[in-house]
Amino acid sequence: MKVINNKRLGIYFFYDKQGIVDRFVPYFLDDLCKNLTKLIIICNGKLNDEGKEILSKYGEVIVRENKGFDVWAYKTALQHVGWEELETYEEVVMLNSTIMGPMYSLSETFTKMNDKDLDFWGLTKYFKYDGDPFGCIEYGYIPDHIQSHFIVCRNSLVKSKDFHDYWDHMPMIHNYSEAIGKHEAIFTKHFADMGYKWDVSVNVDELRNYSGYPLMMCPTKLIKEYRCPIFKRRSFFHDKDDYLRNTTGESVTELYNYIKNETDYNEDFIWEAILRDYHQSDIVKNMNLTYIMPSKVKYQNTFKSKIALVIHLYFPDLLEENRHYIESMPKDADIYITTNTQEKKQAIEKAYKDLQYNHLEVRIIENRGRDVSSLLVGVKDVIMNYDLVCFAHDKKTAQVKPGTSGASFAYKCFENTLSNNNYVENIISTFEQNPRLGLLTPPEPNHDAFFPTCGFEWGPNFDNTKKLADELGLTVPMSAYKSPVAPLGTMFWFRPKAMQPLYAKDWEYNDFPPEPNGIDGSLLHAIERIYPFIVQQAGYYPAVAMTEEFAAIEYQNLHHYVQGYNRVMVGNGVGPYYKQMMGEMNYIMVMQHSCKYLIKKLIKNILKKIFPLSFLKAVKKKVKKEDK
Repeated sequence: MKVINNKRLGIYFFYDKQGIVDRFVPYFLDDLCKNLTKLIIICNGKLNDEGKEILSKYGEVIVRENKGFDVWAYKTALQHVGWEELETYEEVVMLNSTIMGPMYSLSETFTKMNDKDLDFWGLTKYFKYDGDPFGCIEYGYIPDHIQSHFIVCRNSLVKSKDFHDYWDHMPMIHNYSEAIGKHEAIFTKHFADMGYKWDVSVNVDELRNYSGYPLMMCPTKLIKEYRCPIFKRRSFFHDKDDYLRNTTGESVTELYNYIKNETDYNEDFIWEAILRDYHQSDIVKNMNLTYIMPSKVKYQNTFKSKIALVIHLYFPDLLEENRHYIESMPKDADIYITTNTQEKKQAIEKAYKDLQYNHLEVRIIENRGRDVSSLLVGVKDVIMNYDLVCFAHDKKTAQVKPGTSGASFAYKCFENTLSNNNYVENIISTFEQNPRLGLLTPPEPNHDAFFPTCGFEWGPNFDNTKKLADELGLTVPMSAYKSPVAPLGTMFWFRPKAMQPLYAKDWEYNDFPPEPNGIDGSLLHAIERIYPFIVQQAGYYPAVAMTEEFAAIEYQNLHHYVQGYNRVMVGNGVGPYYKQMMGEMNYIMVMQHSCKYLIKKLIKNILKKIFPLSFLKAVKKKVKKEDK
């Protein structure tokens, strides 16, 4: 069937857990509505007043209970319009807000598909997969299908009893798996088996053996070479394991850089769409937000930001060592040095009397809250005067033996924060070139006793950090299973305006427990991990920074660790895929612990049958006494 009069109804499904309509939505609808006769927008959950005002400009807005996912949103809209009116349209377009764009006007797509003799069509196709990962697909496998983010049903299908029955008998959808398994994955085959003809506008059948999910795994290729008008918002927070099962992890970086540098699409729409609702860990991993900057050469950019260094110095014997790092700052920067006694202040002023900066000031602060109170209390009167601030502190890590281990931790922090003047000016330029960048931190320590930090970044500090987040009114997601992109050595660069939600508390010295207070689980460790969530709440992203020299060290260290694990696991028949390895090893460890428990319980039951209870109690008591 060919479209003659282009009379189209659009059903746009929208969902945002906070009910906020980001700018990518009206940008998309501005173009979409040029191709529609009428638009119905159906929202699951809630919609704030501003969002409702925005969406109402495009058509009728229906806000419904957040149940049934997009499937029941479409069903509700179809019922609302009614079959009699639906059958007056040449096409009914069902689409949702999981897609962003358009990269090319959608009129190009509609024009292209107008002359095709079809009963329904879509934008992109998901290729057949032998297996049912969702556990509810009636065919037992995923067939070729049009992805449900954009499906167009022609009048020949809409007016059919088959189409009416499909929606009238649609079961309630309870979860994401059912949304795929009971609708998206089967819709195409269900109607194709009945004789209805279908196709997609972005036909990439030649890539079938290249990727089963081209829109996710090679989106830039689809946009550039096949004029695909959309990309998935999910690209930026998708499961990293899935990316690494199919690619080397380049697809999202490639997509973002192409959008930013080669198209007219506003990349700021992307940041708006992902920062409020998705885990920073996923965003940073997928977008590879690690900035490796040279320390031997300087970028050509001339920066205009007002800069400050805040550094807390507690150990007088480290003054000369730390001098080099202070001197890495540009000469027009302001320097604020905090310490805890008059004697130390005098020693600092004497040691640094020849340093020439725009402003250099030594402040005495209370010895309460350590370096954290230096930043949050000691300089809170001036911090918002600056565009960018570097925060650092002298570091001994005396509790770690051997001393070289603690010194290497300090080296990792300082070198990737204040290596030298070239590196510092390159960091400043990087902030200016990336206006959504809110915090730059060195990578976490992973050598010696610090090794488990990689994977256990929270340590015992999730609950106290979450409590602080709630007190500060943060709404960005935080999970004990998603690592914070935090400065675990408490040295970092940041935009003060991105840290505003933290300074809004107006911290005082007595907010912090008295010294000594260095144990994990304290407020200090919560603040150390809250920084990246603060900048995310303010609409900025955290990222990792390294010098090019240290990036080589970090790569070799991590390569060495992975090499060791692979030799053990693959060498013992576990693998070869990473996710498979993790699953098998987890199973082995669980079974090992279960077996130990069962054996212990069995022995205990046998002993109870052989020996009298009084004898066993006496033995247990004696063992405890000897252990003491």
